Amino acid sequence: MRSFTPKRAGSAAPAPGHDEPESAPFGWTLAAFTLTAVLVSGQLYVVIPLLPDMAAGWGAGPNTLTWLVTAFGVGYGVGFLVFGPLSDRFGRRRLLMLGLPLAAVSTALVAASPSPEIALVARVLQGLMVATFPPAALAYIAERIEPRRRVVAISAVTGAFLASALLMQVAAQLLVGATGWRGPFLLSAAGLALAALGLRAVMLPDPERPLTAGRGEASGSPAKRSWRLLAAYHAMPALLRDRTLLLRYAATIVLMTGFVALYTGLQIYGVTPSSGELLALRAAGLPAMVLVPLLMPWLGRIAPTIRAGAMLAAGALALAAIGLTDAAALGLVLLVAAYAAAITGGLPSLNEAVSARAGRARGTALALFSFALAVGGSVGPQVAAAFGAFTPLMYGLAIAMGLSALAVWVSGRGTST
Repeated sequence: MRSFTPKRAGSAAPAPGHDEPESAPFGWTLAAFTLTAVLVSGQLYVVIPLLPDMAAGWGAGPNTLTWLVTAFGVGYGVGFLVFGPLSDRFGRRRLLMLGLPLAAVSTALVAASPSPEIALVARVLQGLMVATFPPAALAYIAERIEPRRRVVAISAVTGAFLASALLMQVAAQLLVGATGWRGPFLLSAAGLALAALGLRAVMLPDPERPLTAGRGEASGSPAKRSWRLLAAYHAMPALLRDRTLLLRYAATIVLMTGFVALYTGLQIYGVTPSSGELLALRAAGLPAMVLVPLLMPWLGRIAPTIRAGAMLAAGALALAAIGLTDAAALGLVLLVAAYAAAITGGLPSLNEAVSARAGRARGTALALFSFALAVGGSVGPQVAAAFGAFTPLMYGLAIAMGLSALAVWVSGRGTST
């Protein structure tokens, strides 16, 4: 069987204290991380098509069970803040080898829930456990994929996070008739367990870090060990005081808010007369989510802040065009596809910009980045409803994305990435 052990690039010995980490195998790593990203992020959305069957099984109202979506989102967002710093301290691989099996168990608990109340608790736990993946995975890619391929890998994984919103809902809708509502959760649990095995096979061992390699780390009183654990979070206040990072986090929130608000607006304002046309609009973004990562070897030559700002500006123009032209049918599909392409390119660009700024606290910084995505996804439906009509929503989102593009450009002035 072909070995996954990579060779070190170059023959010169690195300077003491500045060892370059080994490069991970690109193809296997990309496949494992992309598939896991779809499965992990998709757990937020998989419950939506299952709500009617869950309500029938428990004798509850479907509207009441929408809290199952919110419960997962709460655990997911909190989990980013908890586990991102821990991945900096203990290592990306160690965290995922613990987190993904626990995510499989918590997902199976949702399937086994005898009542909505127990399912709510299980969904919070599920959100917490699957949140081990995004910050650790993105930090691992930034550290272990060779630089010339890194932007492609980041684009593919972040594109998978976005694509999961559609893919997992479609999969659940197709499965529920044959397996009942518990089936998709049981299959997801099995998939998460297999994902843990796949990542175990392709991920390189964690390098020794100054935070973990110290003499006597395992010794000392429980109070001292607790203090060392809390030390993993010491970087977070400094990151939150960094105005450059705050501008990039704010742009991340706007980006994800706009993505969710657009598709929510298409649904609640009856822009299309048939469910088939609405499905076409939802699927319009999938080609972009595949093609944009393929273009990243060329786009990656542009500085991340310039690239992210340009993508946000392009998204703003697409939204403004939808509002100005009152586009319908094919025109609307094309504009939505253009908007999805801008989002798919903007998300990894913001990820790179945050990662480059963070230094050794990359896992913590990307945990905050993932938390910003969770915030944007959570407020998107409320933003869509607040505007009261589709056209004003498009104008409002276009203005917000234009201002975010300006903020990202400003954040890149005078900083090194």
